[in-house]
Amino acid sequence: MKLKYLGHSAFEIETSNGKILIDPFLVKCPDYDYSGTTDIFVTHGHADHLGKAPQIAMKTGALITAVFELAKYCARYGVNVNGISVGGWINFDWGKVIAIPAFHSSSTDDGVYAGCPVGYLFEIEGKRIFHAGDTCLNSEMKVLGEVYKPDIAILPIGGHFTMDIENATIASDWIGAKTIIPMHYNTFPQINADIELFKKNISAKNKTPLVLKFEESVEL
Repeated sequence: MKLKYLGHSAFEIETSNGKILIDPFLVKCPDYDYSGTTDIFVTHGHADHLGKAPQIAMKTGALITAVFELAKYCARYGVNVNGISVGGWINFDWGKVIAIPAFHSSSTDDGVYAGCPVGYLFEIEGKRIFHAGDTCLNSEMKVLGEVYKPDIAILPIGGHFTMDIENATIASDWIGAKTIIPMHYNTFPQINADIELFKKNISAKNKTPLVLKFEESVEL
């Protein structure tokens, strides 16, 4: 299994049974080849997370999984959707996923209510990978750590709209993952972040800060 960073909050997970995209806002990787995508997960309706999800699904036939209201919105494009909410594991050929509460807002650019924002916990090939979506520090992260025990946590660090580095460092403790990957930073001026400070803070917690370049992959 490989994890690839596509800028902002967008990631690809390539497995033996599928190619998964998360929040495909691809302004940092405009030439990314999304052919072969089987599944798309969207954490909430904001344009910098919904990105090109409907257009990619139209071209690839990929299934879009999102909270019910956002999935219904995507269905307007004539694509395959899987409307979900928080509360239970959902099985796929490549593994399973559960939606985790996030504390943010969620609407589309044209003002449509897009349901509650979420993060996703993926269990694939024996690994648990948590993508937090857009969220502040919140006590649900303690439940995540106690019950689900992720191996890897992908956390926003840019502040302004989400957690900043200080709160992401606290979240890393609560979640318990050993490897922490930063996201949602340095895309816009409001979310500029000191990545060296992130690495220092996470290392001080005896965890591994994994900072990926655009389109860089790592084997998990």
